[in-house]
Amino acid sequence: MPLTEKVTFTAALQSANTLQVPKLIRWQFKLDSNQTLKLGVNFVVLHKGWQFFYKKMCKDGRITLPKLVLSRFMGEQVNAAGFVLEIMLEPA
Repeated sequence: MPLTEKVTFTAALQSANTLQVPKLIRWQFKLDSNQTLKLGVNFVVLHKGWQFFYKKMCKDGRITLPKLVLSRFMGEQVNAAGFVLEIMLEPA
């Protein structure tokens, strides 16, 4: 059963601009890697507003953030690993 409702959680940005979807959320909604998701991302510390994009999750539960979204928040800063993000997942 794919994701049918909006889910919000907090995650830390990992290296290579990825974030990990918690295993409990993946299990609860039986998320598949072939399902397209609408993601909303907001950096907690920076307060620059939400950025929305469409993406598929990898089989290991990671989602790579587009460089365009990161440049909107971080500017020219190369390494954003460790920043805390608010994530909103919705069905596409």
